[in-house]
Amino acid sequence: MSTPTLSRTVLSGSPEETHRLGLKLGQVLQPGDFVGLVGDLGAGKTHLVRGVAEGAGVSRSEVASPTFAIVYPYRGRLPLYHADLYRLADYDELYATGFLDLVGGDGAVLVEWLDRIPQAAPREFLRITLRDAGEDSRELVAEAWGTRPAELLKAWLPADR
Repeated sequence: MSTPTLSRTVLSGSPEETHRLGLKLGQVLQPGDFVGLVGDLGAGKTHLVRGVAEGAGVSRSEVASPTFAIVYPYRGRLPLYHADLYRLADYDELYATGFLDLVGGDGAVLVEWLDRIPQAAPREFLRITLRDAGEDSRELVAEAWGTRPAELLKAWLPADR
């Protein structure tokens, strides 16, 4: 993988703050955006995803883990497709799900466990790595590959924040 176009790092001090960071990201998502999440179990991906969905106008009661469905569609101010690659073995298995038809389509795509099948990401995407930073704190490292993902990252985490 090449060098990211832009990267930013932010520290979240609590699950609620991680949720708020997701909320802000969801508010600036546009159709065609692809966001991949990477992090160990318990790193905070679910808190971030719930915030993103809420920020994209999805009702809180609709947000579920797609672990068994692989992809879960949400309807908000834009379609949001939430995928979880944890249980998939390889790219061929992902291809068989029809997931790739969603990439670059009418909505934004949010993928947990992108590191399990990195080829799932398009050429231009935003990757967020969540790491344990002690107690309830998490470090979020956001890396943008491409022009639109860099714009998304700047809108989400301005340099002057």
